[in-house]
Amino acid sequence: MRWFWMAAGFTALILGLLGVALPLLPTVPFLLLAAFCFARSSPRLHNWLVNHPRFGPPIMDWHREGAISLRAKRLATLSIVAVFGLSVAMGLGVTLLAIQAITLACVLVFIWTRPHGARSLATTDDQT
Repeated sequence: MRWFWMAAGFTALILGLLGVALPLLPTVPFLLLAAFCFARSSPRLHNWLVNHPRFGPPIMDWHREGAISLRAKRLATLSIVAVFGLSVAMGLGVTLLAIQAITLACVLVFIWTRPHGARSLATTDDQT
């Protein structure tokens, strides 16, 4: 079972890394999944991921507070609007657009009802 979790962790990590470069592919959910899988397969890989200077902070924000940074919320919203706009531009059927709109609206409600987290609020305070 350990090998299954490790393979799933590497798959999620690769998808998360691709999400850094591809604007419509989310990064943090895949990193959260990778951390979950590595916690069950390799303490060394789990520690590496959660202590990584770039990828560790959003994982720890979620783990400690269930928080999503304000920047991540804005990027997610922008991506969701872009995806829906692309669907409209492609001329998808009304039923499919309605299903997509309801699903994406639920995702946005979930994202925006999560706390920003202490790290995000400290960054906002520093900029004022």
